[in-house]
Amino acid sequence: MGTGGHRSWWKHGVIYQIYPRSFQDANGDGVGDLAGIRERLDHLQWLGVDGLWISPCFPSPMADFGYDVADYCDIDPLFGDLSEMDRLLEEAHARDLRVLLDLVPNHSSDQHPWFAESRGDRNHPRRDWYVWRDPAADGGPPNNWLSIFGGPAWEWDEATGQYYLHSFLKEQPDLDWRNPELVAAMHDVVRFWFDRGVDGFRIDVIHRIAKDPELRSNPVLDPSRGYGGQRHIHDENHPDVHERLRGLRRIADAYPERVLVGEVYLMDPAEVATYYGKGDELHQAFNFSLMQTPFDAARMRDEIERFHALVPPEGWPNQVLSSHDARRHASRYDHPLLGEARARLLALLLLTVRGTPFLYYGEELGLRNVEIPEDRLRDPLAWTLHPAASRDGERTPMPWSAEPGAGFSPAEPWLPLGPDASTRNVAVQREDPASLLHWYRTLLAFRRATPALEGGAQQSLPAPAEVYVYERRLGTERVIVALNFADEGRELDLGAGAVLAGLRSDPSGALPTRLSELRLAPCEGVVLRVGS
Repeated sequence: MGTGGHRSWWKHGVIYQIYPRSFQDANGDGVGDLAGIRERLDHLQWLGVDGLWISPCFPSPMADFGYDVADYCDIDPLFGDLSEMDRLLEEAHARDLRVLLDLVPNHSSDQHPWFAESRGDRNHPRRDWYVWRDPAADGGPPNNWLSIFGGPAWEWDEATGQYYLHSFLKEQPDLDWRNPELVAAMHDVVRFWFDRGVDGFRIDVIHRIAKDPELRSNPVLDPSRGYGGQRHIHDENHPDVHERLRGLRRIADAYPERVLVGEVYLMDPAEVATYYGKGDELHQAFNFSLMQTPFDAARMRDEIERFHALVPPEGWPNQVLSSHDARRHASRYDHPLLGEARARLLALLLLTVRGTPFLYYGEELGLRNVEIPEDRLRDPLAWTLHPAASRDGERTPMPWSAEPGAGFSPAEPWLPLGPDASTRNVAVQREDPASLLHWYRTLLAFRRATPALEGGAQQSLPAPAEVYVYERRLGTERVIVALNFADEGRELDLGAGAVLAGLRSDPSGALPTRLSELRLAPCEGVVLRVGS
């Protein structure tokens, strides 16, 4: 595979994201945990993925459900303990599954001992591990920066007479990555987990760890739009971020096959691509603009091609359509008649396009967002911004079976299950060879058996309106993928060549015998290994 035939798990494989509160509850408290993840590793092995990324499971007051870390080198009792994490790592590795954790370097919890010391005394050595500043001349915040979660990004501390910076909730004070001692402490965190056997990190909001050292105010375009009404040129994406990233990469490179995947939440793919550096920063950066692309063949093609062209030769793209922070794509692209066909088509896109696919738990079942009653909302965005901003709908428990609690928990789940949990679950779909679950498994097996899909080059080919066609090629192996995004059937002539093997997203469809005569049903796609 690729250079010298080596198959790299993070480059050629597929990663599965788990929101730990919602995957499997092993102790019966209604909340998922590490033991539950361990109990379900056989599902991931059966499915055919290469690794799992676990959203934050460190000790936390849970103001932002784990993204407010109170101890970077331990496990929250809600999820287990360090010995349970060690056992999970051991059993995952025994199944050839790699494990990524979620590193949150931009901010800690206000309950972290570091912040307690920083807040307790202006002269404490850890005071400058966080961003403290005197008030402006009018007594207000030092500048006009706003919190992504609403309101000013500065919180007044009466006891010490200064403001501290928080890019998110006031319970999430920003760490100061300009302080060498803080940087060294965070490097120790990374080494702690690498030494324990963790295979890599998904790094939260990495583009914010260095701000303008002068803390200049952002230009305001429209004050009525709050955070969205500013040009964020001083509070994120500062050039100094890249040197901090290179420091993290040097640590990763000192260990075998460790990987850093960055959440660079910028909507300009050209800026996102800079976070690869020259092969000395992130191994991968998420292209979130793909998640905001409409269900349209030309738009999807253009977005994918644009990012491919921007990623430097030393880098490797990844692809993602759903996450814990975005509406599930089965909901986002749903259709009253073709919703399931669209879900199958998008699985085919995600698992055949160039780059490492990231699957979000339940995606293989076609889970939709769940409408959460207002009295059951848990996401802080529901209260700091608006109930409509809640991300709870994409974080609901995984349905494993039709039994009470959907096999997730014998107790009342922390968030409601979907209304179709008794029919859209793992047990039901495993019994149905034509299910979406089996489609994902079949695609994953085909991908692993086809080096051109895992590591080959990609080139778009001419296609009719509303159809996206591309070729993947590695050595003499050639694969053609044709995706019909239209609500009507399409006929294609893909030229000469024999169909050697392949799959089509309609489970009742047969493979074509001639590339020159291919008919695709509405929202249907094919992947074909072809010869001369």
